[in-house]
Amino acid sequence: MLAAINRQPLDRIPTDIWATAEVWAKLRNYFGEKTDITTELHIDGFAAVGPEYVGPALPPVFKDESVDFWGIRRKRVPHEGGAYDEQFFYPLANAQTIDDLNDYAWPSTEWFDYSLMRAKAEEAGRTRAVQCGYMAPFYFHNQLRGLEQSLVDPLVKPEFTHFLIGRIADFFFKHHRRMFEACQGFIDVAQVTDDLGSQTGPLISLDLYREFYAPHHKRFIDLCYEFGIKVFHHDDGSCRAFLPKLVEMGINILNPVQWTCPGMDMAELKAEFGKRICFHGAVENQRILPFGTPAEVRAEVRHCIDALASDGTGYILAPCHNLQVNTPVANIIAMYDEAWQYGKMS
Repeated sequence: MLAAINRQPLDRIPTDIWATAEVWAKLRNYFGEKTDITTELHIDGFAAVGPEYVGPALPPVFKDESVDFWGIRRKRVPHEGGAYDEQFFYPLANAQTIDDLNDYAWPSTEWFDYSLMRAKAEEAGRTRAVQCGYMAPFYFHNQLRGLEQSLVDPLVKPEFTHFLIGRIADFFFKHHRRMFEACQGFIDVAQVTDDLGSQTGPLISLDLYREFYAPHHKRFIDLCYEFGIKVFHHDDGSCRAFLPKLVEMGINILNPVQWTCPGMDMAELKAEFGKRICFHGAVENQRILPFGTPAEVRAEVRHCIDALASDGTGYILAPCHNLQVNTPVANIIAMYDEAWQYGKMS
């Protein structure tokens, strides 16, 4: 995994997995509870570490609901064969002024116990690359205000928006510095991430990104570099417009490479950015993995490896989002078996 991230020579293409709980249950049912599925499927993956929440008691919730320390509330909503925790309450949706923002109970680093992280990271790093942290100012702007309002904010309330995003980013920065200090030398990768793209194009303009969000991404990237940590950037959909700026600021890994979206051709991305970043994901997860045949899945794996590892490195194969419950186990097996067989560099 680390060799791919550093674009060093590989003996094989490493792999990762993102999947819903229902998919993991299907895999356990297929392989048996005692089987190590990641070993069975030759999945490398990341280990993850984080602090323990010890802050104020979270408010009570109704059945099938949850609330986090931001005050964001979600409800478990069933879908065919599974369920998702869908957000229904946005804590700052009604805020109108900077005074309203100051009245909000902003999270604090005092709400977390970082003391056990180092031992966990050191232990996890014996067998896996270790990932820690998630810094996403645009995404949390969406979650605190609601998607529509967060898209309108920069246009109609720029001073308010700068203050709001600054408060989000300040917490992220302090929180992650505490985590990185606690695990000094044992964190390999951290996420500086955001969903800036949709299925058809950017969600916001490049100018708005540069003014409101890019400075905070740069702060986070610089913080990671200070601790020798590689930067993982997740960005769904058509995020091509933002990539030159993101690569210039220092991202090291781009996920998920949703190549069916405009501007996301894999060969073009590899040619333009492949000498500076590693790609993660790419295996098509809206049509081929859920609805294709195992043979079509194998062809898709070869397609991704040929495009994103054309120089023999710089690619970690994975689905381009969570595997969903409608994905056949046979297709999951085909994906990782083809990666294991075709992805060998000898």
